[in-house]
Amino acid sequence: MKILITGGAGYIGSHTIIELIKQGFNEVVSIDNFLNSSEVTYSRIEQITGIRIKQYSIDLKDLDALDNVFAIEQFQGVIHFAALKSVPESVASPTLYYQNNLVSLTNVLEMMKKYKVNKLIYSSSCSVYGNVNSLPVTEETDLKKAESPYALTKQIGESLIENFCSLNHAFKAISLRYFNPAGAHTSGLTGEVKTHRPSNLVPLIALQAAGKLKQLEVFGDDYSTKDGSCIRDYIHVSDIANAHVNALLKIENLNSNYHVYNLGSGTGMTTLEVIAAFEESNKVRINFTIGPRRAGDVEAIFASNSMAKKDLDWEIKHDIKSICTTAWKWQLSSSN
Repeated sequence: MKILITGGAGYIGSHTIIELIKQGFNEVVSIDNFLNSSEVTYSRIEQITGIRIKQYSIDLKDLDALDNVFAIEQFQGVIHFAALKSVPESVASPTLYYQNNLVSLTNVLEMMKKYKVNKLIYSSSCSVYGNVNSLPVTEETDLKKAESPYALTKQIGESLIENFCSLNHAFKAISLRYFNPAGAHTSGLTGEVKTHRPSNLVPLIALQAAGKLKQLEVFGDDYSTKDGSCIRDYIHVSDIANAHVNALLKIENLNSNYHVYNLGSGTGMTTLEVIAAFEESNKVRINFTIGPRRAGDVEAIFASNSMAKKDLDWEIKHDIKSICTTAWKWQLSSSN
């Protein structure tokens, strides 16, 4: 299959391209506007895999440009990553998120329908669940009110895809819900590109350890958790990437044309536990302070992965130590 990866120069998109090539997909095409990524990432992918993939530097909101790519390439499937993802940025600039994340998705769906591309893997988020009543969340857990504009775009995005599937019976889609991809490729040659100051915990810890961030701020220590800090689900980025490839391989065998799967650890860790794990794994000290709660954050969320294991043959191969050591290896490499 010739596969389109939207946001292919991004963090998860680039690692998924590596996994696709590793599993024998020889025709992978990327679209990226480099808003939160870098074209240099394609060279890093080539260094790891030996393959220079074809790529288009366009914005998915440009429907004519997207139409041209679909007309040229004749894809058989799409993995859609391209989206803005920062919770605090979405709180500050909600319309930016609605326009970028939703217009891009609707344009991709429109082109898939026009060119009869009937397989879609959608990069969603466990943030769609909001503040849940019980943990771990499962695919049957009711979706609560979105706690941020970012989370709302993911809720709406899933609804758009589900509706699209109901109206186009030949079309099959899977939404993968995950929370905190972390770590970097085990080679240390690629990871999350920091075009702006990151908002995710692990790269911020790595920046502080490297002396590039004066002090790490922990947002709140008064939550109803074991140490008062938020609980999140941390999954290695290569495990997340592998799940997208498995979903693409399994999508034809599923018993309906739309499914959602959680990609979770089943347990979750507090912010302070992750800091401690990073210190222990890499023999460094993290300078941090406790600040107030951050708008848009939920107290705790982590997901069951039993359905993904069963239907997609997905398994977690990297633990928190691997997340911390590969993140630090990439930080040192990218600093140089």
